[in-house]
Amino acid sequence: MKLTNLNLGLITLFSFATIIVSAQDGNLLDGVQIHGNFDLYAQQYNKDSIIGAPIVPEKSGVNAFTNLIATKGKFSAGVRLESYIPPVQGFDPRFGDETIGVPFRYASFKQDGLEITVGNFYEQFGNGMILRSYEERGLGLDNAFDGARVRYSPVKGLYVKGLIGNQRFYWQKSDGIVRAFDGEVQFNELISKWNESALRVSIGGSFVSKFQSGGTSSLDLPENVGGGAARFQMNYKDFSLMGEYAYKENDPTKSNHYIYKSGEGFFASATYSRRGFGINISAKSIDNMEFRSDREAGFNDLFINYLPALSRQHTYSLAATLYPYATQPNGEIGLQGDLIYKIKKGSKIGGKYGTTIQLNVSMINSHDREYYADQDPDAAVELLDQQVYITEDQSRKGYKANLFNIGNEVYYRDYNIEIDRKFNKKFKLKGTFAFQEYNIELIQNKASTNVLARIWVLEGLNKLSKKHSIRWEAQQLTTGQDQGDWVFGLIEYGYSPHWIVTVLNQYNYGNKNKDLRVNYPTAQVTYIHNANRLSLSYGRQRAGIFCVGGVCRNVPAANGITLAITSSF
Repeated sequence: MKLTNLNLGLITLFSFATIIVSAQDGNLLDGVQIHGNFDLYAQQYNKDSIIGAPIVPEKSGVNAFTNLIATKGKFSAGVRLESYIPPVQGFDPRFGDETIGVPFRYASFKQDGLEITVGNFYEQFGNGMILRSYEERGLGLDNAFDGARVRYSPVKGLYVKGLIGNQRFYWQKSDGIVRAFDGEVQFNELISKWNESALRVSIGGSFVSKFQSGGTSSLDLPENVGGGAARFQMNYKDFSLMGEYAYKENDPTKSNHYIYKSGEGFFASATYSRRGFGINISAKSIDNMEFRSDREAGFNDLFINYLPALSRQHTYSLAATLYPYATQPNGEIGLQGDLIYKIKKGSKIGGKYGTTIQLNVSMINSHDREYYADQDPDAAVELLDQQVYITEDQSRKGYKANLFNIGNEVYYRDYNIEIDRKFNKKFKLKGTFAFQEYNIELIQNKASTNVLARIWVLEGLNKLSKKHSIRWEAQQLTTGQDQGDWVFGLIEYGYSPHWIVTVLNQYNYGNKNKDLRVNYPTAQVTYIHNANRLSLSYGRQRAGIFCVGGVCRNVPAANGITLAITSSF
């Protein structure tokens, strides 16, 4: 979206209102509250052929965002100004089609259980399996709707919402129109006799459809594609159970090779928790559940829905960035289990402060599929790509699959254990071991056998005094595949409450190509004051993958200075 006169007017209006409120202590705009935030991420690039850093003609990249929101009584309105001069390397270059603009603006009104929003908005139904729009700035992902949304609660415990709109496509909008409705019943709120019951139950249902013209394809493509989902949640004392099932009509797209097959998805989770002990088991199966408002879209563009990840979100560098798992929307089936147990304080094993043990298991496989015309998967895909009908009856459905039949192909395995112990008031130690099996050919499109990786992590925190502390990490990853073995070290000095100084390095000492046995040192200084955070770093950035919730983007190698500023008001 270009910086139109309307957008310029909105920016001027909010800027002027902010000045007046600040200067006149609110006397001229009594009751109006202005708040927002600012976010800037900038990189300066140096030439570094050793790590394969791309040459950047502009020598730098800047992503900047400013949100301004005004509220008064029942009304609220907001705008977001975005700037890419040019985009930071690793973000989609299509953000560079416009250097500055306002892709997000809205106005909203609330009264007596009714809320109406026009303009841009984010929304989620249930777990998001049939609809979720959201922003994840670190991924360069923003699939906000532009249209209208209504939420209404006629009585306490009954909630309905509906929307219509197009999705954001960088600086433009998708051609596809999304229409959606969702309803939820909270029985403990609706039925007065159940208000104080230990058993809490809710159910919900959603319907979503998209419209996109058939275009010029030789195939007879459906212009209206609908999908629905049903969900429930139950809580009883220390136990909770939830589940959701989603269905989507046949939706031939570029990503599924234009097959006329319906999609299905199922997600369930059970949790038991009490003091010192917790266990969670989650299961997910999805088949052909990629749902976009444009059938030609790729990458992370224009997803209507979100498929929850079923793998642990690691925080340590080697486990989180070398082999993170990306959800496979065309099909996967998985299971995850978490167990947390705290050994009692004062026991011989638990020590004076207790010891926490966390176990996690993630297992994700392919589906067991039967491809039509006795074709193996590669041959079947080739036929589909060539737009060849397999048989008249099968009408390019591609394959048959049962949602709960597990295939033989391993996509991902992650078995890890973490032990966390506080030895005294000044020293805390955490140790982690993880074993991962990673289908690098599927996830990163690298021709290789599955990567088998073992990861060891030791983290310590030493409190030197009330204001001074030192945190350190030592990590090692060993594997006989891909880039081979890595080692990582970090030391961080904290001066509370404002300063953090960090020095780290990672070294690919086991690479079979000796020329690629490279160090990646980085030094960083961070300053924090109230709601302001500023960090400045210099060093090398390793090429890899950055993921959040199973959604990923590629991060290129870089050498240079990085500046990050966040502030809210």
